[in-house]
Amino acid sequence: MSTPEPDAEEMVREEPALPVNLRRDSPLVPVDSVAGRALMAVIAILTFLAALSAGAAVLAARASEQWRGAVANEMTIQIRPDARRDIEADLALAVGMAAGVAAIESVRVVPKPESDKLLEPWLGAGLDLVELPVPRLIVLKLKAAAGPELAAFGAALRREVPSASLDDHRLWVRRLSTMANTIILSGVAVVLLVLCAAGLAVAFATRGAMAGSRDSVEVLHLVGADDAFIAREFQSRFVQLGLRGGAVGGGAAILVIGLLGWLASRWRAAPEGEQLQALFGAFEIGWTGYGAVILVAMVVAAIAGVVSRFTVRRYLRGLA
Repeated sequence: MSTPEPDAEEMVREEPALPVNLRRDSPLVPVDSVAGRALMAVIAILTFLAALSAGAAVLAARASEQWRGAVANEMTIQIRPDARRDIEADLALAVGMAAGVAAIESVRVVPKPESDKLLEPWLGAGLDLVELPVPRLIVLKLKAAAGPELAAFGAALRREVPSASLDDHRLWVRRLSTMANTIILSGVAVVLLVLCAAGLAVAFATRGAMAGSRDSVEVLHLVGADDAFIAREFQSRFVQLGLRGGAVGGGAAILVIGLLGWLASRWRAAPEGEQLQALFGAFEIGWTGYGAVILVAMVVAAIAGVVSRFTVRRYLRGLA
């Protein structure tokens, strides 16, 4: 007596259910899971911090270039008050001597009210500085090719006007260069540390995803899938997470930098705005800065792909 063959519904019901990651139209590594969204948030935050550091380094480099360009093209004559000499006569003598030097393009005497205003940040406004020995200043704008006659001019100035001193700002240029280089190196170091942190976060997330998909990986091995195919699947998913997180973090950094630039332009008329403009220029990072922010976001996505592939390869070798 022959046994009846089971119908199709009973065969489907008796077949073991496939893992969720191997069902039709289901990715091996889900991107929209809770762990995937958490990793994308971490990548976005790290990209935001790295992009801000890169933008700050570019801003410091641009401001330093402006500072050094402005300071290197100028010299200052300072004439100190002397009871035995007429300061106005010394001022006129120094101006006449500077005007005869071929390397000096223009000579400007700083008015006394303007000189007194330079002391307001330290002494306060509204003070009578008549009794104080406030030096008089002469600003010299140099030509592009300054000749060796400036050294001879400094020696002649000290002979004719003993109370005068010539400052070529070389000390300030060195200090500005050192400060700017320190800020730039600090920004680069922060970017590298944040990128390392992003790589570690991706590595731990990849190991967690591999542990959760171990059954699926074993089934793939049984049906003939090699390690390269599995690694590509994980890599593509984590690259997507890196691109999303990098885009969110980089876009947020660009918005913050743009907002700070807009606020600086609105405060330009206030004393605080003048100080910000003197320190950071126009508070604009330019296309170079925005390119650096975009590059950071792309590097984060690349790190996510490379680290995930390397981690998957190591994990699969451990299983083998």
